[in-house]
Amino acid sequence: MKSKTLIEKQLKRKTNPELVQTIIASKKNLKWIEVSSSLSGLSNERVVFNLDFIDKQAKEGETIVIPGKVLSMGELNKKIKIVALAASKSAIEKINKNGSTFITIIEEIKLNPEAKGIKILK
Repeated sequence: MKSKTLIEKQLKRKTNPELVQTIIASKKNLKWIEVSSSLSGLSNERVVFNLDFIDKQAKEGETIVIPGKVLSMGELNKKIKIVALAASKSAIEKINKNGSTFITIIEEIKLNPEAKGIKILK
């Protein structure tokens, strides 16, 4: 895991305001710093997961945090809460159709600053 100093240094090169805001919010809490560490790195190293992979990794009712993007390939068979930096429109449609929920990382940090009950996929 990266130090807060290194995250701050890498943050200066980011131009996406939503990404910058997410990194700043996530590095304030020790449990969220793992997400901040992933997001502050190079954009081509950021994770991208399809729904079928998320479905295999998740248990019913879990909150899954993805420090990257969610894509729509595959199906979601469990009702879970997916928290990610972004998701494709079709992925969000499939998530909502299944009865699961999708929110951004910054929204989850505001709702759950202690990072209770989250599972981070990397």
